[in-house]
Order: sequence, then C-alpha cells, then structure tokens
Amino acid sequence: MSTLLEKTAAPAALTLNHVTKRFEGESGQVTALEDISLEVREGEFLAVVGPSGCGKSTLLSLLAGLEHTNEGEIRLGDQPVTAPGRDRLVMFQQDALFPWLNALENVLFGLRLKPALTDAERLESARYYLNLVGLGNKEKARPHELSGGMRQRVALARSLAPNPRVLLMDEPFSALDALTREQLYGDIQEIFTKRKKTIVLVTHNIREAVCLGDRVVLFSPNPGRVQQVFDINLPRPRRMNDPALATLAAEVTTALSSRLPR
Repeated sequence: MSTLLEKTAAPAALTLNHVTKRFEGESGQVTALEDISLEVREGEFLAVVGPSGCGKSTLLSLLAGLEHTNEGEIRLGDQPVTAPGRDRLVMFQQDALFPWLNALENVLFGLRLKPALTDAERLESARYYLNLVGLGNKEKARPHELSGGMRQRVALARSLAPNPRVLLMDEPFSALDALTREQLYGDIQEIFTKRKKTIVLVTHNIREAVCLGDRVVLFSPNPGRVQQVFDINLPRPRRMNDPALATLAAEVTTALSSRLPR
C-alpha cells in the first residue's frame, strides 16, 4: 500500500493537482470529483476502481481533454491538458470499429493522427500492431466476421498504432465473456511488458484492476475522491485465479465496502 504522490525515480506522465469537476444537474450543481491529486508515472499501468457514481469516467474525460476542470489542473509532462490531443487516445467499452472497413483499414484509420508518416510507413505500422495483438492473419476481415474479443483486439491495435504517450481505457472488457476477458488480460500484459506504454484503466472490476495494474487507485463516491492507493507487486503475467491476486483483490474490496452506505 502506498501514499499519494510518493517520491519515485520515474517521472510523471500525467499529474492531477487538486482537481474538482462539477456538472449542472436538474436540482443544481453536482460535484463528480473533488480535490483529486494524483500522479501517473511514465510507463505505469494505473487502474482506477470504485462504485458507480464515483467519477471514474469523468476522470478519463478530463485526462482526455474532453471535459475541463472547475478547480485545479491536469498536466501532461510539463504542459497543461486543455483539449484532446494525439498524445492521449481513448479505448472505449465498445470497439467502435467502422463496419465498412476491414481490420487493417480500421487500424490505418487511426494512423491518420500521424500525418508525417508516408503511406508505406502507415501500412507497415498497421501490420505491426495487428500482429502484436495476434490478428496478422485477419487483415481482410470486416468487423462482423470477427468475434467480440477479436474486435477489441483490433480496437487496441488502432489505439496503439499512433503511439500515444498515454492510452486511456474506459472499461474496454466489460461487454466480453469471462474466457475472452481472461485471454485479453494476457494479451494486454504481454503488450504492456513489451511496449511499456503509460496506461490508465477505469473499471468496476476489482480483480481486473489488480490483474492489470501496477497500482490500483480506489475512489469513494458522492463526490469522487481518492480513498486509497494500492501498490500491486505481483510478477507478470498474472492470472485472475492466482491466490495472491485474489487476496489483494479482497483487500481492495474490503476497503471499498467500508465506505459504501449501508
């Protein structure tokens, strides 16, 4: 277990300083996030968990630059986050692939974010990332010809291909069956180990967070605040049924349950 903003040799990719976000509701202002201070280290896989209404998706929107803070600031390196950018890409719960494009074309579409590349370089990169997610033999397949897990692999390849500094993942596995999720957890860990990409995952699945994250940030609800941060010092690859993983997940679950209304 760790404290917030602890000193570390790794530089911060993202820094949140006393971030508060409010929305206008029918009965007045609603505070979604309150006084969030947190660092996401370069090359870190940070998982954020918490109950419904704790502001997880709002946090991701702020990091992506799709929403703006009411108080505090978010910085990417030494630059303030004020708008969406090529350096931060979001992978959503639904694969959001274009049905009229095949797998390779969907990944190539993401590479339009890299205008400096030649057509040949884009093609080489798209094929590299399709191979990285294990779909090098599915270049010509359209989304309806792929399973749900395969479509999410294509979506992952499309998100990784432009080489963003930070990949933001919004519950990308929640719509998949348990076996497919388990396979994707292995794929994600292998890719993370190879590429050391900075990743922020928001999820309601505590075991998933412990399986994938270097740290797990637990949010409490109404409004969302950082309740506790857990260091996950388990060797990779991790599997959901590992006893040590289950023990840590139970610790996070107990901490969460202690703050829920009864």
